[in-house]
Amino acid sequence: MIEVETEPSAHTTKTNNTTNSTDVTTTIDFGLEAVSHREIATQLSELRLECEEHGVELVQYQTESTLARIIELITKDLSEPYSIYTYRYFIHNWPFLCFMAKVEDEIVGAIVCKLDEHKKGSYRGYIAMLAVDKNHRRKKIGSSLVQKAIQTMIDHKCEEVVLETEITNQAALNLYQQLGFVRDKRLLKYYLNGVDAFRLKLWLK
Repeated sequence: MIEVETEPSAHTTKTNNTTNSTDVTTTIDFGLEAVSHREIATQLSELRLECEEHGVELVQYQTESTLARIIELITKDLSEPYSIYTYRYFIHNWPFLCFMAKVEDEIVGAIVCKLDEHKKGSYRGYIAMLAVDKNHRRKKIGSSLVQKAIQTMIDHKCEEVVLETEITNQAALNLYQQLGFVRDKRLLKYYLNGVDAFRLKLWLK
């Protein structure tokens, strides 16, 4: 959903009970190469250095005392509303996949993800929400949060990562393309506002 003005996949944070989507033809146009674990680690290291130059620190979710700020950040960019129970579903079940970006004591970015068993012995990661405060964009905070989450997924035997974003959200599409995601499917009228979505996928090796 956001990074620099985007917000990937808050729609499916409704635990998949309220989707109007229709899968249509696969539209892979970014290339099919899987991204290596070494590439992810290298990119994360470079992004972390850039964040540090801006005084940004990435920290893992610890207590519900920060939940209100996470909701505030994400709600500003959602294409549709979500209850606190949706946030708790993700954060309480996968707290190790919720990260925040902090400048001094202020939370200026957040990512919320989950991890499910996909194939025997392997897992699929899902990026549900990503948000960066508008006053702190263009500092690679969104990219850093995504890479931090992906690295954690890799540590838990993840082999692919998926998300959905509005087809009109060019900033999100550009962000994820740069990180190696490809367009997998177009989902018709996926969001409550009637906008289609692209399902994006990242293969890991």
